[in-house]
Amino acid sequence: MLMEGIKHRAIQPYVYGKNENEIQIMLETSRDDMKTVELIFGDPYDFVEDKWQYHTLPLLKTGKSKIKDYWKLTLTPKHRRLRYGFRCIDQHNQVVIVTEKGYHTEITNNIQSYFCFPYLHKKDIFQAPEWVKETVWYQIFPERFANGDASTNPEHTLPWGSITPKQDSYFGGDFQGIINHLDYLQKLGITGIYLCPIFKAASNHKYDTIDYMEIDPQFGDKSTFRELVKQCHQRGIRVMLDAVFNHSGYYFEPFQDVLKNGEASPYKEWFHIWDFPVQTKPSPNYDCFGFVSNMPKLNTENPEVKNYLLEVARYWIEAFDIDGWRLDVANEVDHNFWRDFRSVVKSVKPDAYILGEVWHDALPWLEGDQFDAVMNYPFTTSVIDFFAKDKITTTQFANQITDLLHMYPEPVSEVAFNLLDSHDTARILTLANEDEERMRLIYVFLFSFIGTPCIYYGDEIGLSGGEEPDCRKCMEWDETKQDQQLFQFIQQLITMRKEIAAFGNLSTFRFLQINDQEKVIAYEKQKKQEKVIIVLNNDSKAKTIAVAALNGKRVKECFSGNEMTFGANATVKLAPFGFTCFQLH
Repeated sequence: MLMEGIKHRAIQPYVYGKNENEIQIMLETSRDDMKTVELIFGDPYDFVEDKWQYHTLPLLKTGKSKIKDYWKLTLTPKHRRLRYGFRCIDQHNQVVIVTEKGYHTEITNNIQSYFCFPYLHKKDIFQAPEWVKETVWYQIFPERFANGDASTNPEHTLPWGSITPKQDSYFGGDFQGIINHLDYLQKLGITGIYLCPIFKAASNHKYDTIDYMEIDPQFGDKSTFRELVKQCHQRGIRVMLDAVFNHSGYYFEPFQDVLKNGEASPYKEWFHIWDFPVQTKPSPNYDCFGFVSNMPKLNTENPEVKNYLLEVARYWIEAFDIDGWRLDVANEVDHNFWRDFRSVVKSVKPDAYILGEVWHDALPWLEGDQFDAVMNYPFTTSVIDFFAKDKITTTQFANQITDLLHMYPEPVSEVAFNLLDSHDTARILTLANEDEERMRLIYVFLFSFIGTPCIYYGDEIGLSGGEEPDCRKCMEWDETKQDQQLFQFIQQLITMRKEIAAFGNLSTFRFLQINDQEKVIAYEKQKKQEKVIIVLNNDSKAKTIAVAALNGKRVKECFSGNEMTFGANATVKLAPFGFTCFQLH
């Protein structure tokens, strides 16, 4: 028995309140080491003649990765509190009792030895907006989506799509352009728009804010923005704005005051300035986003800065009824600021969505007191490495996805923001070597995975592009140049996600078969009594694969609608980079 492979602490994600009544518990063990795992549990005050009254229940193995097995159990303690441990039996029938104080050969009656979940408080439960779980997002880089009002064009605006964009190119994208194409987004099936920054700024990307309380005049005015939000809501589309609170722009008035007045400036504590006088060249003597001198880092621990930014967060919700905030460079802002930010946002609109940009393990931000979700870049990396670049094996991909699904509590995974690309990365079609068949395969996995999916504008009609600024091309509105078949395919996936409960979110996910040689994966999604089995071929050769889970099953193939019954030895035929989804009857 590999004792060093057994891992549990009485903290998230190993134990947490799943809702007001249920507690979920997870144990990690070394891969293939344990035959069974049982939970030993009871109320910490339940004694009869000095003997603790415990119970046992089996844990379910919910996944395996390269070195780990994951075991889970959800239970409903009558009095919302627990003492608990684990009884593990390995492949050689050796038994070990796992407690907080160590390992035993027999169940101990010493209550202090066991792990403790003191009380299930409603306030401590992770609670994200319910609407997010069913949302399909669409990210818009406003300068490049559509030019609907030439009167707001910046100086030197270029004809739409006339050149490959450069760092300083302007094409005149604006709010009216988005309004003009809301029917298009509704037709696709979009129910949430994520807008890159819209506030007054000096660049085309607007991540260098000049005034957080004003719309950039290139996009229109507040009246037009209010109309945009109103028309989105009329179509059942939510609107999320991008907040750049880690840093301001060079022309932000308080920073300009510091440049002018130095130590005498009342704003000198708004930034992290090392010494005076302030210098921007050859390198800044103040903290920045990276080492970019025109993006000075804000001191969010300063009460004046905090109050200003929290008022920004409040204002745009109260005045314009936006539905959420995406938080740029969120991991570089202090946790106390984000706790206060959440309190302000939720006090104004309790079901507003708070999404942080964190590219790594984000658990410290996802414990219910800060963010509702983060941009799921670990998902992005695994999907691109497997499907688009063929850099990892089927087994490596399955291991990474399994680890990811067990990295956070389940309610967190259900609202994760799953993306394939963005304004910060090369486009997915380019990453997939311009291979549309690979693209389709990737989108099948995206839309059938746990979480809330996002499409980067133009991907749905075959827009390509390398690293920025190439990934920020103008949207193609000439239908003769759009990939209409790809549009219709993604439209179908969105419809399947909405109409087939097990295909979409809030369902369990587990790999059924992983074949490195054939590059085929099969996985099962289940929601209550409904179940689908999805099989993907990540290879340029056609495959015929035996899928034991389909033996003797009557099914409907979801993409074609065809009904069929498999025999005792079910096989599935897959085209090169082919896929299929079977809904079991």
